[in-house]
Amino acid sequence: MKLVALPALTDNYIWMLHDGVQALVVDPGEAAPVHRALDSEHLRLTGILVTHTHVDHVGGVAELWARLEGPLWGPATLATQFPSVQSPPATLTWAGLSVQAWPVPGHTLDHWAYGLPAVPLEHAASPRPVLFCGDTLFSAGCGRLFEGTPAQMLASLDSLAAWPDDTRVCCTHEYTLANLAFAHAVEPDNPDILAHQQLCQRWRASGQPTLPSDLARERRINPFLRCDTPAVVARAQAQGAASADRLSVFTTLRLWKNRYR
Repeated sequence: MKLVALPALTDNYIWMLHDGVQALVVDPGEAAPVHRALDSEHLRLTGILVTHTHVDHVGGVAELWARLEGPLWGPATLATQFPSVQSPPATLTWAGLSVQAWPVPGHTLDHWAYGLPAVPLEHAASPRPVLFCGDTLFSAGCGRLFEGTPAQMLASLDSLAAWPDDTRVCCTHEYTLANLAFAHAVEPDNPDILAHQQLCQRWRASGQPTLPSDLARERRINPFLRCDTPAVVARAQAQGAASADRLSVFTTLRLWKNRYR
């Protein structure tokens, strides 16, 4: 299987998983990059996954509908635009691969995540987990809370962080350098953040994406996954966190990130 990040819109990635014959596409915010990839690789589009209904995640679905040869899975709220959408079951199957689906409210109330426990990825020595997390978990960050509560978002992030260390984290925006700047403000003495900042700067300078990440790295650099780390707790309390409990720390970090420049 090949896992491909298709750049779209301003800073989105549409994720494509394919075996050289059929392709699964995740969050097609526009159709043109998907059409180009399908045509260049002579692929059949046999599945679409949607994490949530923001236009930059579903804007290309209507145009891709004509060439879709399989199901469209996504939140029930998508049915207002696409009556044929299927609400994802707890486990679905695509191209013989098992896909786990579960709600991760916070960024929106209708947000879903999709995890594939074992994908035989090209150039990987053994199958690896792959996680399509939309706008819930970003590399070194997390999504804004447009609809959900901090408690919902923290629980959603915990459900994603419970996956194995080698899980490929496929989020949908190229926000990594901005997120790392904030992470450095939270933990200025964290060497992993500085090292990854420098690596991502080189990647972006050469036109490469900073994604996918992996969960082992995210546990080292992402402040929103480190809400019980003493240095993070101390910084959150300096920013006004009422206590050292994880929810108070998370809530304070998210509010700080909202105004961080």
